[in-house]
Amino acid sequence: MGLMGRRSLPAGHALWLPGDNGIHMFFMRFPIDAVFLAKPTADGLRRVVAVHRNVRPWTGMIPLVRGASGVLELPVGASDAGGTVVGDSVRLG
Repeated sequence: MGLMGRRSLPAGHALWLPGDNGIHMFFMRFPIDAVFLAKPTADGLRRVVAVHRNVRPWTGMIPLVRGASGVLELPVGASDAGGTVVGDSVRLG
C-alpha cells in the first residue's frame, strides 16, 4: 500500500519499502521524491542507485530500477535538500 490514500508525508519522515525496484503513483494524493537503494554491504550501508524527484501523483511511474533492493519515499524536495545523488551511501536505522 505504501503511501496510497494518505494525505501527506510530513517533513523529516520517509517510508522504506524493502525489496522494491519500482513504484507507481496510482491512488496517490501528493508528489514524492523516490530514492532507490541497493542491497546493504557488510557494514550496513546501501548505495543510492537512482533518485527520482517530484514523482507526480496518478501519472508517475518508475517500473524498474536496475540494482535496486528497496526505495525510500520522501517528501518532495527532501532529496535536493540533502544533496542526495547516485553513488551516495545511506544507512537505515
